[in-house]
Amino acid sequence: GGRKLQSPIGQGTRPTSARVREAAMNLLRDKLFDCHWLDLFSGSGIMGCEALQKGAARVIAVEKDPKTAQICKSNLIKTSSGLSNQCCIEVLIHEVISLLKKDCRKIEWQNASKFPDPRFDLVYLDPPYSSKLYPVVLKSLLNGNWLKHDSLVICEHSSRIGLEVNAPWIVKDQRLYGNSSLLMLSPPKNLLVDTDSMH
Repeated sequence: GGRKLQSPIGQGTRPTSARVREAAMNLLRDKLFDCHWLDLFSGSGIMGCEALQKGAARVIAVEKDPKTAQICKSNLIKTSSGLSNQCCIEVLIHEVISLLKKDCRKIEWQNASKFPDPRFDLVYLDPPYSSKLYPVVLKSLLNGNWLKHDSLVICEHSSRIGLEVNAPWIVKDQRLYGNSSLLMLSPPKNLLVDTDSMH
């Protein structure tokens, strides 16, 4: 939106390229308005900022490095301040796997009264490309009731290394953009907790 966002200094983070950001937003455009967006390994929060600009109602970013998390929060606040729609932002300084092992419905979220169903429509998963974290994150998202029936999980990964995903996940789309690729997955509906059981 023309705003200058901060980036973390050093080699600890790898910002998502403008090409991949634009591609992801185009692929998701029909699902972004009023969505609940979960940004895992958020870094500077650039993907959450993109989601806010496209009308996300709630953006939760998870980043374990305190300094990077502070930059992420600053960027999200700066982005949301220029928007007409009210949106909820929360940045958690937390290790992703240990957070996802909790039940999403039992976490004390900010603005919990506004969002009786805390689960997420869209999850952006962007760990270090060389990490082996993708399978355990995907498993934890299912086990911890983090997803809705029609959720999408967007995995950004190295085109060179590739990403193998096994059942029960359903591959919805797969795109290659130079060194980076996007893999879009939907969860198996029969493994998700029904919303009715939450009340």
